[in-house]
Amino acid sequence: MSQTRRKTSSSEETKPQTSFVNKFLRGSKLRSSKAESRKESNDLKTTDFQPSDETQKTPTLDTAKPLTSEMELRPRLEKNEQFLQKLGKKAVGKCLDLNNCRLSTADVREMGEALKAIPELEELSLSWNSKVGGNLPLILQNFQYGSKIQTLELVDCALTSEDGVFVGQLLPMLQSLEVLDLSINRNIGGSLNSIAQGLKSTSNLKVLKLHSCGLSQKSVKLLDAAFKYLGELRNLDLSCNKELGGGFEDSPALLAKLEHLEVLDLHRCSLTAGDVMSLTQVIPLLSNLQELDLSTNKYMGSSSENLLSRLRFLPALKSLLINNCALERETFTALAEASIHLPALEVFNLSWNKCVGGNLELLLETLKLSMSLQVLRLSSCSLVTEDVALLALVIQTGHLARLRKLDLSYNDSICDTGWALICQNLGLLKELTELDISLRPSTFRDCGQWFRHLLCAVAKLPEITEIGMKRWIVPAPLEEELECFAQDHRSNIHFNHNGFQ
Repeated sequence: MSQTRRKTSSSEETKPQTSFVNKFLRGSKLRSSKAESRKESNDLKTTDFQPSDETQKTPTLDTAKPLTSEMELRPRLEKNEQFLQKLGKKAVGKCLDLNNCRLSTADVREMGEALKAIPELEELSLSWNSKVGGNLPLILQNFQYGSKIQTLELVDCALTSEDGVFVGQLLPMLQSLEVLDLSINRNIGGSLNSIAQGLKSTSNLKVLKLHSCGLSQKSVKLLDAAFKYLGELRNLDLSCNKELGGGFEDSPALLAKLEHLEVLDLHRCSLTAGDVMSLTQVIPLLSNLQELDLSTNKYMGSSSENLLSRLRFLPALKSLLINNCALERETFTALAEASIHLPALEVFNLSWNKCVGGNLELLLETLKLSMSLQVLRLSSCSLVTEDVALLALVIQTGHLARLRKLDLSYNDSICDTGWALICQNLGLLKELTELDISLRPSTFRDCGQWFRHLLCAVAKLPEITEIGMKRWIVPAPLEEELECFAQDHRSNIHFNHNGFQ
């Protein structure tokens, strides 16, 4: 990233370049928010909650001061442009993305003045800049009533409890706010009362992300009071807040107010049996829900039978992630029966639920009826040869035609016969892009004759690019066949195996 120093030559002072602020002042067209559609592919690390005193002194906002006029803005234009040039950044339309640009303390001090000159700004990302923490009021204190900010992203900015209080004071001024992401700021949990109060004034909010923010059981009640004002909310992420477990027990109506909710992420929240009971009453009422992530909540294994059976009332559900939930046969049976009634399902993740092994036949009707399924993950499910034989039969009879990603990794109990059956039919999955059949880290095996079936199938798959085969060793007789395949077919197919014998 460029760290070019600001230019001070007299020629540049007399002939400044056209600033991005100038473009704003000429009335550039409104650009639709991109934050809501931005793909989230990284698994964020859970952090521990450290409570802070919300009542500590926090800088307050000057709410009486009117927005800066156009005449007052112009003298600052060159300075602001030089500030962005130093960071190696540019404003695109009405969006300013300073994500992960290593802001220094000096940069942070300059930024408040720079933002003051951009009243038309609609999207601001300061994510992954640790120096923002403790300085947020200095940066954003010039935001006032009438601000046009629609997206504010402050992911992993080392925000303090005082910053959290400031956010709570700032929110009532951001009447156009649609996306707020405060994820991975573990110290703001202690100031959630202030944030929740501020959220009551953001009636246009559509996306709220509080992933790994040190939320506690008490936080659920605070959010409950705010949700009645967030009727437009579409995306709610409370994931990776381990202390949240138990908070839903006394707030059964928490999510019922969010009737337009489309995405709900509660993975790794240590949900208790009481939480599951409360969610059983509410989640089926969210008829617009399209994505549900309950993964890595191991207490669900023995207490979620009723909840999973009622997922049948979510006809719009496209993504269901319930991996690593220690499901038992009864809960898996309830899930399998409900999944038959999810015609829009595109992503289904059951990985790390050992009860699936030997019981995949319970999903037979779902696999046959799932016309939209694109991602099926069954990693570390203790699958046996009979399970993959069933899956091969489903493929052979023309089902799963839209499947793009198939994960069968870490199922070491499948014998060569099973791998041969699945590989013989893979060629029918014309849209497949990724296949993973890797072995566990502790296991190494030679590829059997099924590897020839795999090469034959891959030759018929026009979209495939990645084949995970970690810990599989290609025997010497098959090495030449793989090399010939690489020469005769597309070079962008990557076989990730463990080498040759």
